[in-house]
Amino acid sequence: MENQATAVVENPYGLSALWAQGDFVAKGTLIILVFMSLFSWYIIFTKIWDQRKLKQSAKLVEKNFWNAATLKDGVERLKKGDDFRNIAEDGLRAASHHDGRLTDRIDLHEWITMSLQRSVEQVHSKLQSGLAFLATVGSTAPFVGLFGTVWGIYHALIAIGLAGQASIDKVAGPVGEALIMTAIGLAVAVPAVLGYNWLIRRNKGVQDALRNFTADLHAYLVSGARVGGPESQPASTGGARPVATPAAAARK
Repeated sequence: MENQATAVVENPYGLSALWAQGDFVAKGTLIILVFMSLFSWYIIFTKIWDQRKLKQSAKLVEKNFWNAATLKDGVERLKKGDDFRNIAEDGLRAASHHDGRLTDRIDLHEWITMSLQRSVEQVHSKLQSGLAFLATVGSTAPFVGLFGTVWGIYHALIAIGLAGQASIDKVAGPVGEALIMTAIGLAVAVPAVLGYNWLIRRNKGVQDALRNFTADLHAYLVSGARVGGPESQPASTGGARPVATPAAAARK
């Protein structure tokens, strides 16, 4: 039985043909979608890296910071530029510089609380940066792709009308080519939505660690005891109580 030669028919339509035959509107829409996709992936990877660093820092805080002799020694054990170290330094600075003309009417408890809250809010703002763009891409990318599809179908129908031919090969090709834009829009939107929801969920865990650290640090600065820690237990339990730096000593 003789082998029959199979004729390979090249597809005249596709992404390359869409770019070669598209006008400035079609090309501009495609460039916007590519930009949205690249920037979305950049935000996802950078946010994952930032969250990973904060989670590692939270583990080091429990291992090194709270086992130090004093809070100042604990701060020195943390890496420079670390967010947890910045919060601890702001807390110590607030306790040390409470006395003054502008702050003498504010209670020490409130002054340290405001200082720590400002530091935590800065970290929260850094964690939230870029997430609004992911949400925007997830909600608008399908419509951007749909706009490109409508524009491509519009020009395809005009070309068919001018040619005076409405056969299936004249209609299916250009219309199918225009639908590529919708597929690209969905391919851009789906990772952005999934990445946004995933990062939001991971942010909650990081923010909980920051709030717990800030609450413990505030308790140490005000009362010299860590709330909920082993140092807050009675001496009869045998738990070792780290030496804290009370606010009164920090101001000296």
